[in-house]
Amino acid sequence: MERIAFIGLGIMGRGMVHNLLKAGYPVTVWNRTASRADEFVALGAIAAATPSEAVTNADIVMSCVSDTPDVEAVLLGENGAIHGARAGMVFIDLSTISPKSTRQIAAKLRESGIGLLDAPVSGGSEGAQRGTLSIMVGGETPDFDRALPVFRAIGKTITHMGACGSGQATKLVNQILCVANMLAAGEALLLAQASGLDLAKTLQAVGGGAGGSWMLVNRGSQVIQRDFRPGFTIDLQQKDLRLVLESADELGLPLSLTATIHGFYNVLQRQGLGGEGNHALVKALEQLSGITIGGQ
Repeated sequence: MERIAFIGLGIMGRGMVHNLLKAGYPVTVWNRTASRADEFVALGAIAAATPSEAVTNADIVMSCVSDTPDVEAVLLGENGAIHGARAGMVFIDLSTISPKSTRQIAAKLRESGIGLLDAPVSGGSEGAQRGTLSIMVGGETPDFDRALPVFRAIGKTITHMGACGSGQATKLVNQILCVANMLAAGEALLLAQASGLDLAKTLQAVGGGAGGSWMLVNRGSQVIQRDFRPGFTIDLQQKDLRLVLESADELGLPLSLTATIHGFYNVLQRQGLGGEGNHALVKALEQLSGITIGGQ
């Protein structure tokens, strides 16, 4: 069984490591805040002091961190994973970062005989905990085939999209759909609230129909309960939307709805709400309308 080094124990990484351990993989972990490794050490994982130390005895290296500079730091920087790696290893980056930067990182790793799979995930913290994530993978076919059993330990829908960078491009498509569906869910719930409807019954009535969506079903109930704990934060969502809009600019595409939602999130960030779940997008609609959804 492949030995795993896992770098990054945030909201998503924690769930994935639990499922790797449950599947029987030997796992070494590293996180910038070292205390986050304690729960995994108690379950049999090994904690490393640096990313380079974490990968010394690994066959496959998995990283899940916040943004492009973070990936570059933990993989290529001082004490980065590349310094403890050896030719023939496969790196799997589960973060959501720039497709262009992904291809640049892959080229640097190839100089050392290391393959890179860009494999961003979707499904929220719930999917990470349950092992049901959707995983969009870019990279060489032999590397994908080798990593497939590992992907199956953490995800349910695993799709090889093509060359390196195509996984990240697919994730950006996914993020447009996530925020657009959340905006639609928020407007729908706002109308339901203003119309005096029972919000829980409304979700039940429409959630399984043509207008239903993952965001409506999974985040709509949180909205009406005023539960804005993050499965994915506004700050991270904004980072992803910035990547979407940068790609759109490079390709000359008019993504007007995405730009509008990015503006709504900007307002919420200025109000100090960046640490709330991305479904707190509804708060921008509430401020415009003067109506609060749920909470009764």
